[in-house]
Amino acid sequence: MSMMNLLSSMMNVFSTALLIPVMFLLSLLVFLSLIQLGEFLSEYTKRHRDWNNLEANCKKLENDLRNSDFTEASRALENIKQNYMVTSFARDASKYLKEKHLPAIERLSQEYEIQMAKRLEHTKITSTIGPMLGLMGTLIPLGPALIGLSAGDLETLAQNLMIAFATTVVGLFAAGIGYVLTQVRRRWYWEDMSDIDYILDTIEEKI
Repeated sequence: MSMMNLLSSMMNVFSTALLIPVMFLLSLLVFLSLIQLGEFLSEYTKRHRDWNNLEANCKKLENDLRNSDFTEASRALENIKQNYMVTSFARDASKYLKEKHLPAIERLSQEYEIQMAKRLEHTKITSTIGPMLGLMGTLIPLGPALIGLSAGDLETLAQNLMIAFATTVVGLFAAGIGYVLTQVRRRWYWEDMSDIDYILDTIEEKI
């Protein structure tokens, strides 16, 4: 057996062995994408951006800091009711504001930005991996399908083509969900970071 035939046989065995893991990963990816969709819908129902509330409490925060009343200023932060990330940041920042620990508040805003990036990573990975696995699931069965075609085995041909088409559809389905969720969440988190920066700027100007 020539070296070329040996390498070709090894690669064929290796690629064929990947079919079952690829199909398993695609099934898992679809399951995860549906979970992500459920989390997204839950997050959507809880989102509440009240600019009037934010503006009023930031003005109170500004006045309290001007008067060096850090206790009332921290209460103004606690009264901010926005989306989860913004409300949570304001509540955590109020603890540091009582201690006049501004670097900790700046560090806190960076931590929240990292949290948002991590949440985006999950759906971004789904939207990226889905087409890759779908393409692998499409190409791997084509070899046996062509062999079946050359041998006149239409049953083998049809079975492998069904696998190829199914994996493509499943991969694109999961990727589509991941892509849409990533884009919408990116806009949401831009809004949240804008509100957090507004709070942070209000504090920094008066301390």
